[in-house]
Amino acid sequence: MPITDALGRPLRDLRISVTDRCNLRCTYCMPAEIFGPDYAFLPQSELLSFEEISRVSRLLVGLGVQKLRLTGGEPLLRRDLPTLVAALVEISGVQGLAMTTNGLLLPRFAADLKAAGLQRVTVSLDALDAETFGQMNGLGVSPERVLAGIDAALSAGLGVKLNTVVKRGVNDAALAEFWRELRGKAVVRFIEFMDVGNHNGWNLESVVPSAEVIERLAGNDLTFTPLPPRHPGEVATRFRSSDGFEVGAISSVTAPFCGNCSRLRLSATGSLYTCLFATQGYGLKEPLRAGETDAQLLERLQGLWQARRDRYSEERGEVTRSSKIEMSFIGG
Repeated sequence: MPITDALGRPLRDLRISVTDRCNLRCTYCMPAEIFGPDYAFLPQSELLSFEEISRVSRLLVGLGVQKLRLTGGEPLLRRDLPTLVAALVEISGVQGLAMTTNGLLLPRFAADLKAAGLQRVTVSLDALDAETFGQMNGLGVSPERVLAGIDAALSAGLGVKLNTVVKRGVNDAALAEFWRELRGKAVVRFIEFMDVGNHNGWNLESVVPSAEVIERLAGNDLTFTPLPPRHPGEVATRFRSSDGFEVGAISSVTAPFCGNCSRLRLSATGSLYTCLFATQGYGLKEPLRAGETDAQLLERLQGLWQARRDRYSEERGEVTRSSKIEMSFIGG
C-alpha cells in the first residue's frame, strides 16, 4: 500500500543517479575550480549495479512510487544505459520513465533509449548566446551541441522539456528571446538559482524570482494564464501565453513547494536522500550486498519515508546547514 511521511506526503517519485561524473562543469552544480582535472570520481565498483538499481526501484514502486527519473552527474556517461532503461520499464506499476541530461550525447543515444522504453528527456540549456552559455557550463561548450541533442531526441520520438537556471547578471537579460526561440521545440521551464551543494556561490541577490521572469516574458504584447497542476506534487507552475505556448516556473526559493514534495533520491552509490538539500543519506548498498531479503529491505525503506520531515526550502533563512549533498551526486 502507498505510504506517507511524517507530514502526510506520499511517496510518488524516485530520482535515480547512475553516475557522479559529468562532461560539463556548470557553475551552479559542478564548478570547475572544485571539480577539476584531478578530482577523484567514484570507481565503477562503488556504483550500484543495474540489477541493484532495478531491485530497489521495484521495492519502492511497491510502496507507492509511480515515476522514475534517471539522473547523474550526466547519466549518458554510464555505459549501457539502455539496458537499465529496459529493465526499469518492465517493473509493474511504473507509470513513467524519464531522464535529465545536458543533451550532449543524445545524438548518439536517443534512438536506443527510445527503443528501450524511455519516454521523456529533460534537457538543461541556460542560454543561446555562446559566450554566456560557455561561461555557465564552465568548459566553453557551444549551445549548438545541446540543440543538436534536443533535435535528436525529438527525431527519436522522445518527449522533451528544457530546464534553464536563471542567475541575475549572468543569463537573465535575454530570457524573452530565449523562450521565443525555443518554445516551438519544447516546454521551457525557468528555475530559480538554488543553494544546492556547498560550492556554487549562492546568494539571494543572484535569484531572479519566477514572477519577475514571467513579467519579462510577457513584455508589452503577451499575457500569461496559470494552468492547473496535472498531478499532485508537480514542481513547476505552468502558464499558457495568450498566443498559445506553455512555459514553466520552478520557484524553490520564492515559493517553496515542500508541502507537496513526493520525491526520494537514490545516489549512484546506493544512498537514499529524502531532500535535495539533505546533509546525509541512508545507505542501502551494504544491506543489498549483505544479502538482505526483500522483506527486510522493504522495512528499511518504509521506515525511512515514514520518518521523513524535510522541508528545507520552507525553512531557508531560519536554519543553517554547513554541509549539503552536492547536486551532481543525486541529480536535481
